[in-house]
Amino acid sequence: MSHDDRLFLVTGATGKTGGGALKLLLEGGHRVRAMVHGEDDRSHALAKAGAEVVVADLHDLDGMTTALQGVTGAYFCHPILPGLVESTVIFAQAATEAGVRSVVNMSQISARREAGSNAARQHWLCERLLDRTDLLTTHIRPTFFAEWLKLWWEKRDGEGYLRLPFGEGRHAPIASADQSHVIAALLLQPEPHNRAAYSLHGPVEMNHHDIAKAIATELGHPVHYEPISVEEFSASGLEKGADAHLVQHLSNVAIDYRNGVFSGTNDVVEKIAGRPPLSVADFVRENRADFATSGPRFVPAP
Repeated sequence: MSHDDRLFLVTGATGKTGGGALKLLLEGGHRVRAMVHGEDDRSHALAKAGAEVVVADLHDLDGMTTALQGVTGAYFCHPILPGLVESTVIFAQAATEAGVRSVVNMSQISARREAGSNAARQHWLCERLLDRTDLLTTHIRPTFFAEWLKLWWEKRDGEGYLRLPFGEGRHAPIASADQSHVIAALLLQPEPHNRAAYSLHGPVEMNHHDIAKAIATELGHPVHYEPISVEEFSASGLEKGADAHLVQHLSNVAIDYRNGVFSGTNDVVEKIAGRPPLSVADFVRENRADFATSGPRFVPAP
């Protein structure tokens, strides 16, 4: 049990990566401030677990200034929605004024100057901005989350389908739980990782035919990967009411994926978090109930 007096701010505290990192820090006896958008059952649960809860908006300078007072290290995570650059500027200014020592910044593996995705290019710009501050800064760049398999999963007539625009591209799906362990470890010991940008991968690089086979083996019924066009994927997202910024991002990273931007694997999770990352089979086993029905974003067959 830790007895140091450091205070950590976790943005996106009700999300997968933020919520997981917060839980790990609390279990280690650390002081944690959970930033939420409003009070509800989720924020009440965080308070009950021992977190200090603050209601603030990433786009509000005064709110962020209050949220960052007394904070030693922060996890900064913005959803794939408009406003990333503005919110990063606000965070950087408020954190500097508050004397925050370090930040773990959630970026993405496709972040680069020449990215076709507006969100990915903005992440690259925001990395450069944070690198110019006095904060000890670490960027994490995950490949596609394993959780995305649940979002675009379709259960039809007792069989599973992944209808996605990824062709024969490959990646090693990374579970949010593994990212949470990395985030918590980086917050606790930021010094060796200052100005580092870590790509985060699961243990095995696979294409979506391989992923479908792994899911099928775990669930005990057929699972199919059906490659579709980027145009069909984008149209489906817009029809389901997805934000245009998100659809533009996903359409362009689908092309990146086909071109190998999301591929590869490494030992970063094990080295930093001290545990091997979950495989696709491990993830499905732990989330079996989510594969019993279709996910919210699946692309229906014509």
